[in-house]
This record gives sequence, C-alpha cells and structure tokens, in this order.
Amino acid sequence: MPNPKGKPENFGNPPSKELTEQLNFRVTKEMKEEVQQQENPPEFCREAIQEALDKKKKSSKD
Repeated sequence: MPNPKGKPENFGNPPSKELTEQLNFRVTKEMKEEVQQQENPPEFCREAIQEALDKKKKSSKD
C-alpha cells in the first residue's frame, strides 16, 4: 500500500533530506484560502519558507 503522505523525493526534496518534521502556525482566513488555491499547497509553503530563510541569511551576511 502506498505511503499516504507521499515520498519526499516526489516533492522536489533532495533524497538525503527526509520530510519528517511538521510546523503549525496561525494565518488569516484569506491567507489560508490563497494557499489552498495553489497547485501544491505544501510545496508552495516549503518553498516560501525556504526563500524567506535564504533571504534573511543573505541579509545577515551583508
């Protein structure tokens, strides 16, 4: 039976990094609706968070 959560490599995640952790946070109703309209909401969130972390890391080095 297939894994209902999917395989990490199917999410553009490098095979060496397991998607084992979860984050829970509150958002506005409008934000939730916009995220849910994305083609792949979990991947959209992962990419947005990684982009923000990379941006913050880059600005702290300057």
